[in-house]
Amino acid sequence: MILAIDPGNIETGYCILSTSHYPVEFGKVKNEDLLQRLRTVSLSVDEAVIEMVASYGMPVGASVFETCVWIGRLAQVLEDEGILVFFTTRKSYVTELCGSARAKDANVVQYLIDRFAPDTPNRGKGSKKEPGWFYGFKADVWQAYALGVYWLDRREYERESDGDPR
Repeated sequence: MILAIDPGNIETGYCILSTSHYPVEFGKVKNEDLLQRLRTVSLSVDEAVIEMVASYGMPVGASVFETCVWIGRLAQVLEDEGILVFFTTRKSYVTELCGSARAKDANVVQYLIDRFAPDTPNRGKGSKKEPGWFYGFKADVWQAYALGVYWLDRREYERESDGDPR
């Protein structure tokens, strides 16, 4: 399994995905709560991928620097727990999934729905009675999940390219 993290300066979206891309656990929580959870709960993940901040030459504000501090704190706790940590930019995973670096959140969400829950009511969420693939998803969970999908796809491609049968 893999842990994907879409960090923020106050709250962070996260998603744990199985190797079949199924979202096992997810949420958007206060950074302090996620940090505490990572310290106290044994996660059954092999690795984590965190979205790294990139400004591409544009000026950034204090919240971006605060997010950078949280990225470092989360990465350190994960590494202390023996979990491999990788970083990638939003531009990388959005381009790979949607075919364009200019894709917006709505484009990413639509890609995920089309891939994992086509023809499912309520944008793949389903209902309480009949939950869909994305039941309970909201806000930054979508982006954390997209990051995890990108990372798993990349791992599968690397294995296929190397002839690794795993």
